Amino acid sequence: MALAEAGVGGRLLLWPRIVLFGDSITEFSFQEHGWGAFLAERLVRKCDVVNRGLSGYNTRWAKVILPRLISKNSGAESTVAVTIFFGANDSALKDLNPKQHVPLEEYAANLKSMVQYLKSIDIAEDRIILITPPPLQESAWEKECLAKGDKLNRRNATTGQYAQACVQVAGDCGTDVLDLWTLMQKNQDFSAYLSDGLHLSAKGNSFLAAQLWKRLENKVSALPSLLPYWREVDHLHPEASLL
Repeated sequence: MALAEAGVGGRLLLWPRIVLFGDSITEFSFQEHGWGAFLAERLVRKCDVVNRGLSGYNTRWAKVILPRLISKNSGAESTVAVTIFFGANDSALKDLNPKQHVPLEEYAANLKSMVQYLKSIDIAEDRIILITPPPLQESAWEKECLAKGDKLNRRNATTGQYAQACVQVAGDCGTDVLDLWTLMQKNQDFSAYLSDGLHLSAKGNSFLAAQLWKRLENKVSALPSLLPYWREVDHLHPEASLL
């Protein structure tokens, strides 16, 4: 039987989606034990989790490309949540890493601009979650830098200033925020959360996933399971169950 004859030409079934927008910590989140993979597994049959992580990117570049990733005509209506997770590159020291560095005031302005753009395409502030950069374990990251012939190009205290700015923007804009920089340092030895001093270890991914789920759960709890459980399908007349 042709698909058209079977009635498959009916209404297109669209999955809602969560968009993860960020730098390498987001790009790597679908690796084994990654925080994005955790969300995708938790939400399978309810919504898609879309990874829009871009390794090495900062908010200056992110602000430019966000309208190419989410627009009113391409997915805004079905977007139940967006995470904006930048700062690890913006906070790089200007004299040692001028390409990725973004001044603190501009970083805050860029975050605010992205939130305002999302609101302008009807993604309300209660569907937006800002995530601060995690803390930096300087000695471990310095080893990574030295191995590439570079000096230590980030400082945890500086990263903390960017984290505070992110929290402030969230407060000003009315979005939710996950202050990873502060939460991870409640554990005195936060280095266990990091694989190389900057990126997340398996423990760090698990920590972020748990913290983010607390903020996402109420946004997705009302989503129905898409399509019936297989035992509920009328095997003699599947169209009656599936269309």
